[in-house]
Amino acid sequence: MKILIVAPAWVGDMVMAQPLIALLVSRGAELSVVAPPATAPLGERLPGVSAVYPLEVGHGELGLGRRWRLARQLRRGAFDQAIVLPNSLKSALLPLFAGVPRRTGWLGESRYGLLNDHRHLDPDRYPLMVQRFLALGLPPGAEPVEVRAPVLKVDAERAATLMASLGLAAGNVTALCPGAEFGPAKRWPAEHYAAVARHELDQGRGVWLMGSPGDAEACAAIAALAPGVMNLAGRTRLLDAVDLLAQAERVVCNDSGLMHVACALKRPVVAVFGSTSPGFTPPLNDQAQVLKLDLECSPCFARECPLGHLNCLKTLEPERVIEALR
Repeated sequence: MKILIVAPAWVGDMVMAQPLIALLVSRGAELSVVAPPATAPLGERLPGVSAVYPLEVGHGELGLGRRWRLARQLRRGAFDQAIVLPNSLKSALLPLFAGVPRRTGWLGESRYGLLNDHRHLDPDRYPLMVQRFLALGLPPGAEPVEVRAPVLKVDAERAATLMASLGLAAGNVTALCPGAEFGPAKRWPAEHYAAVARHELDQGRGVWLMGSPGDAEACAAIAALAPGVMNLAGRTRLLDAVDLLAQAERVVCNDSGLMHVACALKRPVVAVFGSTSPGFTPPLNDQAQVLKLDLECSPCFARECPLGHLNCLKTLEPERVIEALR
């Protein structure tokens, strides 16, 4: 079987697709992945993926012409099946354009016709996102299979080169990842991260601030409050972050893509949850600790606090994270 995985646009979701890929490969499938620019680089770090096809369409963009041109290229792959992980209507267009005979996915946005092997989701049967991905690799109605933790490959030689170029010292490093692309309701305050950073520095540990260019402001605020940290926000690309996080002794993060990356690298993780729930996208790592307050208003799953106070994160004190690190 030659199977095409239409991958998600979020980094964490891409990582959570790896157990599905491992399941399909264990059953003899040859796997290829098509993914948007934000997540395509991770495809080469997912064990079992033989080819990655970047879909040069921005998040939320239709891009019919570009989808059609990529579909013509995919036709040459003669895929037997496509598994569409996002629930959007536009994500199901590519396999149809590419003439893939079996197109599997959750019904999502009324994708009748686009998917000819559509499934109706029972959220009680598959409460976790990773379980929903795995279920698409099984026959309809099959019993949920054991969820194995995602795995990412690391390029150790590339990591050494990166560390030398960035002036980073190996060993006894705590990585802080204060970003979350989804929105501010998932971001623990910068002053709380700074308190953790100062504690780690006082203990003689190195502290790296990691994130995308969108996290530069938060990381700059932390660096100003905790002199001595290494601020890498915006100085690394996604695969750089993978290889560097693999060198950290432990990681503190929000519910974010880098949380899932760190877990897939088998790093000890302290994950702070605010507006979202570990009951849906938990850190899949037996060395991870989740910290949350369980306020009446959370989880609300909003991008910004609907009540305007963000108490689910602001009142989660730094000492709780420091104690978890101990």
